[in-house]
Amino acid sequence: MTPDFKDIVPKFRFEGVFLSAGIYGTGHIHDTYALVFQLDRDVRRYILQRINQKVFKDPEGVQSNIQLVTAHLRRKIIAAGGDPQRETLNLILTLDGSSYYRTVDGDYWRSFDFVEGARTYDCVENPDHVYNAAKAFGNFQNMLSDFPAEQLVETIPNFHHTGKRYQAFLAAVESDSVNRAPFCQPEIDFVTQRAAKTSVLTDMLARDELPERVTHNDTKFNNVMIDDLTGEGICIVDLDTVMPGLSLYDFGDAIRSMATTAAEDEADLSRVNFDLAVYRRYAHGYLDAAGEILTPREIEQLPFSAILMTFECGMRFLTDHLEGDTYYKIHRQNHNLDRCRTQFKLVSDMEKKFDTMTEIIEGYRQEI
Repeated sequence: MTPDFKDIVPKFRFEGVFLSAGIYGTGHIHDTYALVFQLDRDVRRYILQRINQKVFKDPEGVQSNIQLVTAHLRRKIIAAGGDPQRETLNLILTLDGSSYYRTVDGDYWRSFDFVEGARTYDCVENPDHVYNAAKAFGNFQNMLSDFPAEQLVETIPNFHHTGKRYQAFLAAVESDSVNRAPFCQPEIDFVTQRAAKTSVLTDMLARDELPERVTHNDTKFNNVMIDDLTGEGICIVDLDTVMPGLSLYDFGDAIRSMATTAAEDEADLSRVNFDLAVYRRYAHGYLDAAGEILTPREIEQLPFSAILMTFECGMRFLTDHLEGDTYYKIHRQNHNLDRCRTQFKLVSDMEKKFDTMTEIIEGYRQEI
C-alpha cells in the first residue's frame, strides 16, 4: 500500500517544498523511499523509511541506539577533522524532537539526510572498493571501541548466536509448516553435518576468550557508501543491528558479502565461488583500520568467522524458506532457497581454502 506522504512528510523537520517520493534501494527488510524537496534553486533529498516491526519488535529501542551511536560517531569524526554530514548517518527529527514518527495505525517512520555523491553496491565492481570498504567498517568499529555498550538495547535478541539459529532451523525442519523440507534435503543435510561449528564463537565468548564490543552485525558490502569520485568508503548505513556483539561477526559477514563471484541470489551455482583476492584486500583494509584494537585471539579467529557467518546466513535463508518466507522479502519462487544455496557453495569453497585464508591473516598480523 502506498504511504500517505502528505500526512507523514509534515511531521519531520525537512527543509524546502516537498516535490516527490519514490521507492529506493534493494533492501530486504524496510520500506525505503527517497524524498525530493525544492530548496531555493537547489533540490534536496532525504531517505524516509517505514520500520519493519515484524523484524524489529522494539522500533523505539532501534531508534534510541541509532541516535546514541550516530551522536558518538559525529563527535569522533569532528575531532578527526572529518565531515560529519557525509561520514555518518544524520537523523532528521520530527517536529516534536523525536527520532521517529508513529502513525495512528502504529507504523514507525524515520528519516535521514541523503548522502549525495556516493552510492552503495550489491556486488564488488572495483577491487579498490574492497580495501576502502574494509577500512570504513574497521574505522566504524574503532570509533565505537570506547562507546558504553550497556547504553544499547539488543534490537534482535541472539542475532548472531549461531547455536540458537541452528535450533530455530531444526524446529523449522521438524514442523515443515509449508511442506518444503522434502525438496531441500541436501541443504538440510549440509547444515546438520556442520552442527559442531555453530557454538564455537559463543562458547569462546562465554569463556571470556573474546571481548564483547559494539558492532554493526550486518556488514554487507551494500551497507557502506562508496564516494563517487574518490572510491573511498565514507559512510556506514543500516544501523538497525548496531548492538553488543563480536568483532568476528562484522568481519565474517563482510567477507561473506564481498568475497563472492556472484550475486547473493544467483541461481547458477557454477558462477558462485570464494574470491581469495577479495578476501586478501578486505583483511588488509580491516586490519589497517581496526587491528590495533583487536586481541590476538580475535585476529586468530578471523578466517573461521568468515565460514561461520556465511554458514549462518545460508542457514537463516533456509529456515525462512522452510517457514514460508516470512522474514526476507522474496521476488520469485524459491528465492530464499537460491540464496541459501549460494551461501553454502561459498562455505564449501572456503573450507577448501581455509589454510590459505589463515596464512593471509597471519601475514597481516605481523604488520600490526
